[in-house]
Amino acid sequence: MIVHPTLNIAIKAARRAAQIINRAALQLERLTIERKAQNDFVTEIDRAAETAIIETIREVFPDDRILAEESGASGAESKGNEWIIDPLDGTTNFIHGLPQFAISIAVRRHGVLEHAVVFDPSRNELFCASRGSGAYLNERRIRVSRLDRLSDALIGTGFPFRQGQDLDTYLAIFKALMRKTAGLRRPGAASLDLCYVACGRYDGFFESGLSPWDIAAGALIVQEAGGFVTDWQGTEHFLETGAVVAGNPKVFAALVAEIQKQLAHRS
Repeated sequence: MIVHPTLNIAIKAARRAAQIINRAALQLERLTIERKAQNDFVTEIDRAAETAIIETIREVFPDDRILAEESGASGAESKGNEWIIDPLDGTTNFIHGLPQFAISIAVRRHGVLEHAVVFDPSRNELFCASRGSGAYLNERRIRVSRLDRLSDALIGTGFPFRQGQDLDTYLAIFKALMRKTAGLRRPGAASLDLCYVACGRYDGFFESGLSPWDIAAGALIVQEAGGFVTDWQGTEHFLETGAVVAGNPKVFAALVAEIQKQLAHRS
C-alpha cells in the first residue's frame, strides 16, 4: 500500500485525535456535555479532537480551507485542498459508552473528493482511500460485497433525529425495506456505516439529514472499494442534499429504485 503524502497527514491527524478520544473514554463520568439541538450533543472531547486534527493539518498545509463540524469553515475558498472533518462521529454513542464512533477526515480538491480516512479508535480499524488507488482497512485492500439480491442484503441506515426531517417518508422506506431485505441495522455513526459497505459487512446503506462531514470520507472509501454512492434522487449531490444511498452495484440499484418508489408514492 503506497500512501499519498496528503493522505498520510490525514492519517496522522486522525491518530492524534484518537489518543484524545481513547483517554476520555476511560473517564466518561467527567465529561461536560452540551446540547446543540434536540438529540444533537457535543463534548469538550469533540472540540479537543477537532483542534488536534486542525493543528496537524495546519503544520503542513497552513493555507488550506477547512470545513469542520464544531468550528465551521476557515481558510481560503479558492486555494489548495478543502479538509472536511468530523472529529467524533457518533458522539451520542460515545457519551453512553457505546463503542461505535469514529474520526472522519476527507480531502476535496476543486470539488472532487481525493483522499479519505475513517478511524474507529475502539477497534483500531483504519479505513482509508485515495482516488484511483483503492480502499483499505488496516493496509488490507477491501471491496464491496458480491451479493446481488436485495432480499439477501443486510442494510445499514440512520434514523431521522433532527427536527424538520420527514419522519413519515423515512418510515415508509424503512417498512418497505424491512419486508424486502435480510435485515436493517442502525448503529449510529454514518461514516462507519459507509465503511462497512466498503468492506462488505453491509451490502447497502441509506440515510438523510446528514452533513458533509458525516459522509464525505466514507463516500470516497465506498467508491474506491467498487461501490456506488448517490443521493436519494440518484445524483452525485449527496454532500449538498445530505441524503445518501450507497451499496455494491446490484444492491445499490435496487435500493435506489425502492427509495424512489416510496418517494413517488408520497409526492
